[in-house]
Amino acid sequence: MKYLLLSYTPAAAWDAATADTPSKEALAAFAAYQQFEQELIKTGEFVSSEGLGHPAISTTVRKSPAGVVATDGPFIELKEVLASFAVIDVASQERAVEIVSRMVEVLGEPVEIRPIMGTDFAA
Repeated sequence: MKYLLLSYTPAAAWDAATADTPSKEALAAFAAYQQFEQELIKTGEFVSSEGLGHPAISTTVRKSPAGVVATDGPFIELKEVLASFAVIDVASQERAVEIVSRMVEVLGEPVEIRPIMGTDFAA
């Protein structure tokens, strides 16, 4: 089964002015994550992974009484922001939790595990 892994980081640690210049801590975390990624590639459980751009340059599209509106930037005060995502294809949720627990132990930031609904989800 495929699972979406959503990695969060404290909003205060992600400065828009320096978003293009990663800190030493960010580079170390990325190197540690790449080790996990290589392990999952070897076991055949890795599907994809991407980092996300700074929330200040995001666009939100909403339906309003006036119609559909696209607006720039985040609109609520956030304590944590979605920093990256990965997709893994593992035998069970227990395996997904096992993998993510190791990542969180090393990286220290929370990761949400969400099942990806496949064709078996259709009614």
